[in-house]
Amino acid sequence: MTDVIKIAYLYEDLMNTYGDSGDVKILSYLLKQQGYTTQVDDVSIDTPEFDAQDYDFLFFGGGQDFEQTVIAKDLLRHKQTVADYIEAGKPMLAICGGYQLLGDYYETSAGTTIKGLGILPLHTIFKADARMIGDTEFETEWGTVKAFENHSGRTYFDDKDKLQPLGKMVTGYGNNPEDGVEGMRYKGTIGSYSHGPLLKNLNLAKVLAKQIIANHTARLAADPA
Repeated sequence: MTDVIKIAYLYEDLMNTYGDSGDVKILSYLLKQQGYTTQVDDVSIDTPEFDAQDYDFLFFGGGQDFEQTVIAKDLLRHKQTVADYIEAGKPMLAICGGYQLLGDYYETSAGTTIKGLGILPLHTIFKADARMIGDTEFETEWGTVKAFENHSGRTYFDDKDKLQPLGKMVTGYGNNPEDGVEGMRYKGTIGSYSHGPLLKNLNLAKVLAKQIIANHTARLAADPA
């Protein structure tokens, strides 16, 4: 019997800018090297409600203002299951727009406020006059990460005791021009503005793969059927 790791990709058809789907492909490759196959399910607008606990990893890619506006209302029906998954400390990666939507709100270029899931204490403000674009480098617990950013949204933590940055900026802007940090960590969840994709940095990819396998093993032990 093949051991299948299940990945839920939130709004794969709408949230996939700058090669974010490459993160899932890299993880699938690393997991295959360790004897696993992967099943990637697109949880999108026409998808019935899903139970995040049935999955070993959640991925939420980036999108533009339009795509975020489209999915924002639909996303709220998944709030409780995603919140329970995150609070349980299970692995999740959210990039750019996906990262922003885990927070309380995103104020768009038109001045419209997009309501986020409100799971994590952070918010994002769009600054049209100062786009943050270019190569980035930052230092993490697992070593140096190099990537690419392209965003006008500036993300701020509303509870710095609860949320930790993913890394400290060396080159680039990261969350915003003031704080000097990139991304977010909370329990097993990582948020980041890093495209390129992020997990071309195998030091980080291998950490995530290890966490996914551990979650998979625990899920099967809890429900062997």
